[in-house]
Amino acid sequence: MNTPKNRLSGYARAGTGGPDQLVADHVELVNRIAHHLMARLPASVQVDDLVQAGMVGLIEAARQFEGGQGATFATYAGIRIRGAMIDELRRSDWTPRSVHRNSRRISEAMQTVEAREGRAARAPEIAEELGVPVETYYQMLDDHAGAHLFALDEVGGPEGEADRVLEGQEQSPSRRIEAGEFREELAGALGDLPERERLVLNLYYTEELNLREIGAVLDVTESRVSQIRSQAVHRLRARLGSWLEDVESLQIF
Repeated sequence: MNTPKNRLSGYARAGTGGPDQLVADHVELVNRIAHHLMARLPASVQVDDLVQAGMVGLIEAARQFEGGQGATFATYAGIRIRGAMIDELRRSDWTPRSVHRNSRRISEAMQTVEAREGRAARAPEIAEELGVPVETYYQMLDDHAGAHLFALDEVGGPEGEADRVLEGQEQSPSRRIEAGEFREELAGALGDLPERERLVLNLYYTEELNLREIGAVLDVTESRVSQIRSQAVHRLRARLGSWLEDVESLQIF
């Protein structure tokens, strides 16, 4: 239970005098997370908006932190800060409706092709199912690339410890079970991706390389890396299906 006594104990373990000091000591964490997210977003998003939302998340984290749950404050706050920024992006909804519509069409086309062929759908097959040239399909992927936040780092990533703390404090037992089952499904879907798509997601979300750096590793252009990442995300959405209907409440995406 998040009682005043537990919070005071948490501040003592963190080596601070209270929430104000925790906030002051971790402002740079907000800036770092904001700039990391900016590398994944279109130019229309302002970093100051992310920082402002992240500061709200940091303040809430400082107020709610319990030091006895096994996570450091920086780890716990990182989840809160990132979540606050993503919530702000969702509220802003800067993505054109046509991009959302085409994204759904791509996922549906992938589902259809993979059900028919019994294997991962290839780009020409997806384009044919969509009724568009391959070049148009790639453009649809490009349009989508900066318009989707997909928190793969919450599946066994370095912040998993804090994620468990958040679950324990904020979710009912049934929601924790659903979240765990979803993560298992997501981990399985990741393992079934084509090798190159799996590698790109790992380098991008786990190793935190940017698109240019991944392109250097794979010896392809930055634009091609963006397309591979976008296609992988659509493939995951197609395979996870009905899980995504409740994704907001599970706090996975």
